[in-house]
Amino acid sequence: MGLALSNWTAALFDGCSRFVQAALPQHCVLCAAPADRTRFCAPCAASLPRVPDGRCRTCALPLTTGAVCGACLNHPPFYDRIAAAYAYDFPVDALIHAFKYGGEITLAPVLAQCLAAVAPGGMDVVVPMPLSDARLRERGFNQACEIARTAARAVGVAFQPHACRKVIDTPPQAALSWKARAENVRRAFVCDADFSGRRVAIVDDVMTTGATMNALARSVKQAGAASVCGWVVARTLKDVPA
Repeated sequence: MGLALSNWTAALFDGCSRFVQAALPQHCVLCAAPADRTRFCAPCAASLPRVPDGRCRTCALPLTTGAVCGACLNHPPFYDRIAAAYAYDFPVDALIHAFKYGGEITLAPVLAQCLAAVAPGGMDVVVPMPLSDARLRERGFNQACEIARTAARAVGVAFQPHACRKVIDTPPQAALSWKARAENVRRAFVCDADFSGRRVAIVDDVMTTGATMNALARSVKQAGAASVCGWVVARTLKDVPA
């Protein structure tokens, strides 16, 4: 009953959001100037932090030479590719923070449209990065799920919000080293769906070390997925704790 009500509420909000966007003048989410359906005015859109063209085709980190970074060559991740809309820098980081921690749920379709614009084709199904039950109760919504729902519809790919679960309420990743982050989420996810031969996109808001994405991709591959592509709104390009 609770799950059905949650799905109905999300669908109602999504429908209302689309109606409002179509019916009312749009304003830039950053400066409030008139904007198009992306909710960014032209100057603000031009100022958004881009992921550099020279980047690893697997993890999306900047490269000076070659197509794949040394880390991905030496220790190939379970995901096959990362598609990132922006670098995790101002003002994108502020938008994500307001959405994720400030409850600005109306930013979900804005971030989703940014993601849909860079999402590669050829996917069969979109799944969101799951939250633990405890974290979901605390936050009240799963930010990745809200983004994934709209992004999947925008690109015309099936959306399976409950295909994967986070079964361990792990400590936050932010203060941990890369090695500790990988260990922290190693057995945190399970996949209940049969993804045999399917190309799966995993949606998240931010990717820093990639440990969380890699842990879920591992479970999705174990469920039979032929390939896994991470779709993230923002990719951290700065150094992270070793």
